[in-house]
Amino acid sequence: MRFRATIVLTMLFTLSIAACGGDLPAGAPPLANGSSEPAAAACNRDCLIELTKSYLAAVVAGDTSKVPLAADLAFVENVVRLKPGEGLWANATSGPTSFAIYVPDVEQQQAGFMGVMEREGENGAQTVLVAVRVKVSGDGISEAEHIVAGVNADVLQRLQTPRSGLLAEVPPGSRQNHAALVETGLSYYDALDDNDGTLMPFADDCQRHENGMITAGPEAGPGPNPDPSRAPVARLCGPQLTSKTFVYIDRIENRRLIAADPVTGLSMGFSHFRHPFTNLPYQVTHTDGSTSERNKENMPYNPFDMPAAHIFKIGADGLVHEIEAVGFVAPYNSPTGWE
Repeated sequence: MRFRATIVLTMLFTLSIAACGGDLPAGAPPLANGSSEPAAAACNRDCLIELTKSYLAAVVAGDTSKVPLAADLAFVENVVRLKPGEGLWANATSGPTSFAIYVPDVEQQQAGFMGVMEREGENGAQTVLVAVRVKVSGDGISEAEHIVAGVNADVLQRLQTPRSGLLAEVPPGSRQNHAALVETGLSYYDALDDNDGTLMPFADDCQRHENGMITAGPEAGPGPNPDPSRAPVARLCGPQLTSKTFVYIDRIENRRLIAADPVTGLSMGFSHFRHPFTNLPYQVTHTDGSTSERNKENMPYNPFDMPAAHIFKIGADGLVHEIEAVGFVAPYNSPTGWE
């Protein structure tokens, strides 16, 4: 079965490459026999998207034979190391829906996905927002990673189709290169961790959605703990970080820019947020320059982690216009699953 799966993968790669005019991606890995010739099994952009779709279909079918998996596949779901066939493989019932975003990365031979699926939960059918990473090697998918989070019914209207900007292609002459997309995507974690919104190039129209909720941008609400007698805390992507409202996020670990696609300007990262709440109280700056205190009374939370995935849309201007994120609450100081 493993030999058959490898043949299927090679055919998939070859057909996809042929459909795109026979061009192989730059930096294609060498053949297994050590030849310096480009490897026929290297996956180009279309191939990576189709492979991701095939992977998701196999997950929904609960059938690991429907997609080529490497013999030594490493698989992590919600920071727990599992075996193929477990986790979402065992309880997914349908999807992806029309809310689906694909981020192929030819240079890293990886692909990211974020979308809505259905699974069988403890109380019946459950709609979930899912982020997936797959890494391709010579004999199939060698690494697979899932982040799965339930979503509230009141945000489902924002999870019907992705925002148009996330799917739009950047004009060929105006695309950021792979290295620039990686650098910009990773800068989000510095900006958030350092509470300095100038460290990522946010556009004025930047809007961040997290698990279907609008948490930053022109359409964001007043935010948590609003006081109508006070000037608000900034809600735009950059100024919100600079206000220091997120100081309670003590550190961001396991930062990885897992995929960058110059065609769409999408950059996708996985990370692990730690929230010990040991740095209270602290001061948050309002839009009028005044400050207020975050303390145990208005933030009465127990420590927790939030493993998360973020997709950043970087336009032709090099600025971040959209952020789509999914994360779930895990026990504080959880392992990442990749130790």
